[in-house]
Amino acid sequence: MTEQRPHPAYAGISTFLHLPWVEDPDRIAELQPDVAIVGAPFDVAVTHRPGARFGPRAIRAASYLQQTGLHHLGFRIEPFSVLRGIDAGDARCIPGDIQRSHEAIRAKLRELLAAAPRCVPIVLGGDHSITYPAAGVVADHYQRRVGIVHFDAHADTANDSWGVLLSHGTPMRRLIEGGHIAGRNFVQVGLRGYWPGPDVIAWMTEQGMRSHFLYEIEERGFEAVIEDAIEEALDGPEFIYLSVDIDVLDPAFAPGTGTPEPGGLSSRELLWAVRTIVSRVPIVGMDVVEVSPPYDPAGITAEVAHRVVLEAIAALAAKRAGR
Repeated sequence: MTEQRPHPAYAGISTFLHLPWVEDPDRIAELQPDVAIVGAPFDVAVTHRPGARFGPRAIRAASYLQQTGLHHLGFRIEPFSVLRGIDAGDARCIPGDIQRSHEAIRAKLRELLAAAPRCVPIVLGGDHSITYPAAGVVADHYQRRVGIVHFDAHADTANDSWGVLLSHGTPMRRLIEGGHIAGRNFVQVGLRGYWPGPDVIAWMTEQGMRSHFLYEIEERGFEAVIEDAIEEALDGPEFIYLSVDIDVLDPAFAPGTGTPEPGGLSSRELLWAVRTIVSRVPIVGMDVVEVSPPYDPAGITAEVAHRVVLEAIAALAAKRAGR
């Protein structure tokens, strides 16, 4: 059993769960962490409300929990008695420059995976454009044998946003067109609202993307849809990257986001889905994006984003321990 920390979570340097802060690649190579938190403080590519650049810091600071003395009641496991975790710091994103910021994210993840090839990077966004460089690096690291399970209110498959190819509405199309991940290896859950239009939906269908809209969840039930999503995720790819846009949640549970969409999932549903998916598919990377703290003075959006990451880590630990 791990020991309790001598001070509460709100004291000390605010790394994720008070994990050790390790950026030096030589030290990472020595430690060979199983999971690494990476921040991507970038929101230049948003098309509506900004503020996601503050997401990584808010998510790190959101919880009263910390790595020591952490016991998951469902899995009955202390995750960091099974896994070695680090907080690898932030990519050096450049204010106002999408391409240089995306390249900084690529460089950060390439350096991490070169030092620890089997580490699972968990990226804290940041707007959803960061999934293009992040998932692209992970997919390339695994010789493009990777699929994506994507929770979102929006498909993020636009060709462009007012002529901008690298916006938070385009990352999934860029990943497909860039050859990193095949369209048939995309599984999307929670889409709703009034976009995309017929032309984009037709393109998604041509690519073989599997999309589960909110109305399907309402008609069939969430558990049935997640069972289908897991089966689809395992149909082809050897590995899975999990991308969670916090706006998949109803704004009642996540008001602090750039493009809120009423009528979404509950936090309990999302946490259950993340636990279930990570327990049953081979996860090699993950991101949680679009947390915009300025629109949520109470901080509940960052809290649930933090818990999404923690549930994924706990599921990885339980799987490692054979639970």
